[in-house]
Amino acid sequence: MVCLLAGSMMCSSCIGSFSLFNKYAAWQRTMTDNKFINAIVGFFLMPIVGGVTLFVDSVILNTVEFWSGENPVAANIGKTQHILGSDGLLYAVKTLKDGYRITAPNGQVVLLTYDKANDSWSVSQNGETQEIFRFNADGKSIQVNVNGESRDFTLDERGVSEAQMMAFGDRYFAMQ
Repeated sequence: MVCLLAGSMMCSSCIGSFSLFNKYAAWQRTMTDNKFINAIVGFFLMPIVGGVTLFVDSVILNTVEFWSGENPVAANIGKTQHILGSDGLLYAVKTLKDGYRITAPNGQVVLLTYDKANDSWSVSQNGETQEIFRFNADGKSIQVNVNGESRDFTLDERGVSEAQMMAFGDRYFAMQ
């Protein structure tokens, strides 16, 4: 009866992100530079630590995530990561409750903000805020602001192709 109850909890439809277990697994894979050492140590740690993190995720954290919409372990609110940009410079990206604060090496700050009420993302820079895109109510498309014009793109290959055509124009064909 206990196994049946435990199995039913593991196979329920409210599967969460398993953030705690995934963070442990990522650490276990990268704890040393030697993959063989990581594997050997993992054989001994996984039954104990992996089991505990999986249990805590399944019973507590995923339940919190299901009812609140947010996993407390998944959130990196207040943490700053240094990301290497395509220009070869390091950018400081701080996770906020509703988005990200990006600080360029020259001190310029850009805010990417998620508005839950409108289900949209906006960018703020130099005191100006502009909505970048919003998810449409149908759940199958997004509305993007391109050069002051709103366009809908489906969330499939066709939508990606249309967005590339709009963004790159005549240069799109040269890229392929």
